[in-house]
Amino acid sequence: MSYFSTLIGAINLNGPGRYVNWSIFTISLANILMIALMIVVFVIALYLPFPGSKHISKYSEGAEPIPGPDSKTLTESDAESKGMWTAAIRRKGLKLLPPSKLLPDRQPAYVASWIYIFGVASLAALGVAIVSGFLIAIGGTDWWHTNSVGHFFNSTHLWSVELFMAFIVIHLWGKFWMAAWRGRRALTWITGVIAFGASIVECFTGYLSQQNFDSQWISTNGKDALNATGLGAFFNLMNFGQMLLWHVVLLPVILVLLVAIHVLLVRVRGVVHPLPQKRTRGRAARKILARSDSGNWTGPTRRYDIVKEASLATVIVIILVVVLAGVLSSPNEPPATITTWAQVAPADFMATAASELAGTSETAQYGPPYNDQSGNVQSLLFSPQTSVGIHQPIDTADSFVLSPLSKLAATNASLAFALGTYQHSSKTTQQAWDKAYLKAVDKVKFVAGQPQVPAAEDGPVPELISAEFSLARSGALDADLLAQQPFYGTNFTKPLLFLEDGHYFASIAKAQHLTGSQWGVMNETGNYPGQPWLWLYTLWYQLPGLDNSANIDLIAVYLTGVATILLLAIPFIPGLRDIPRVVPLHKAVWRKWYKGSEEVPSDTGVETVN
Repeated sequence: MSYFSTLIGAINLNGPGRYVNWSIFTISLANILMIALMIVVFVIALYLPFPGSKHISKYSEGAEPIPGPDSKTLTESDAESKGMWTAAIRRKGLKLLPPSKLLPDRQPAYVASWIYIFGVASLAALGVAIVSGFLIAIGGTDWWHTNSVGHFFNSTHLWSVELFMAFIVIHLWGKFWMAAWRGRRALTWITGVIAFGASIVECFTGYLSQQNFDSQWISTNGKDALNATGLGAFFNLMNFGQMLLWHVVLLPVILVLLVAIHVLLVRVRGVVHPLPQKRTRGRAARKILARSDSGNWTGPTRRYDIVKEASLATVIVIILVVVLAGVLSSPNEPPATITTWAQVAPADFMATAASELAGTSETAQYGPPYNDQSGNVQSLLFSPQTSVGIHQPIDTADSFVLSPLSKLAATNASLAFALGTYQHSSKTTQQAWDKAYLKAVDKVKFVAGQPQVPAAEDGPVPELISAEFSLARSGALDADLLAQQPFYGTNFTKPLLFLEDGHYFASIAKAQHLTGSQWGVMNETGNYPGQPWLWLYTLWYQLPGLDNSANIDLIAVYLTGVATILLLAIPFIPGLRDIPRVVPLHKAVWRKWYKGSEEVPSDTGVETVN
């Protein structure tokens, strides 16, 4: 909890979460509240009177057409510059986007609804998220864990992102029901959807960069889907250093570029015209309407101070973010460590370490990109996972047990002898020892904190696992598994896979309602809202018939991909693109315009029916 939050009297959301059971879902109240608030804001924006939106008749005196792509622009008078690339680009830019369109001071009179505000609100929240990210970067990657000021900046970053995603979702809802792809605006819609998808990936990598328990759980669960597609070999969710760089460098550049292209397309094509109040009949009538939608708006306009609107939106977003950060703070659940595991659940640790040595753990049997086994290999027609192959080789016996012990053996003669005995024995002998110890360790007891495992024909294995247990309790095993990765030590693949193989890690997640049967990565620790915008992906894991499939990760990825393609292609798919006409929610957006104007000018020749 930050110092600033304490001063204000922060509400503690880190306590036990509250959940509602409904059908096949277990849903956190925080997520329900988040989604409900978004719906309420959306409905209010549809019907709340818009200030300064007095209706202007279509043929009112003094109406100004808004310049379009065919408008006259400045021409190059110097004949010598006509062949210059710079002059050609400038002329093309002025033709497509003259100053009156880039920074307009007029807009169509039908733009009189709060729904239009969420585009600029999304931009304002994105700006605040970027600036707060810069502030976090001042103190380094773990500053917000150890410093109250850093934690406050992290809280502002969290809530600016929450607002950004909420605003962009509401903006997407509004544009769908307005059929905003009409009038040669399909590319505007597509870039908006792609920007939304990039925002999800950007937020996802942000969660992975936190290095708290939530990021650990998301990374170990999310890796299965990435591994199943083959992408996990190159995009390692458990490499927090890689995720951090994607989050702060690559993805922001892509996202800002996409947003910029989207905004410029809006400026070039203009805001979409209102839908007809009545359905049109006949191909000729539809063609006339299509031409009208793609043409420049020549009807009445109203004042529009775009700079003032953006400034006010930014100020309001900053106020909301600071208040939310100060009152609600941000999640700070400590990460799980092997040290804590060995101290809290020693029997589970010893059994897991023995399974790693024996090669019977989940990681040992996983398959690509870690080894050549097949325990977690998924295939639908073919297996991308197998095709990509091994890119992060892990031999659990060597990586998790033998290699760490070899360092300790340099100063421990007894351990060195036991280690040598095991390593120089035949594979058959090793397997017999491992099997005997795995059976005996189930009955382990602890006397004065020391493990007492019943005697068995397990050779040197008891001494090896006992030494491994001592390493874990001292904290040396955490350090060693990270030290196997040189340089920055931000690749937590090995310690996280080791943790995931035991029961302790999952028991913490279950207590926090983070397990897959409870919406998985959508939930956050405590009462924080998490990521409700991931519902389209996590939904597939809950559906009966799919939830127990051995290929569920591939199925979820494929179905989410199909749904995303359909969302992108809405402007081109009859039926889908006509939903806003059939369900006339657009009438709430443009109700003032419909109320005070005719539907279509009489000279268009459009036939309308009820």
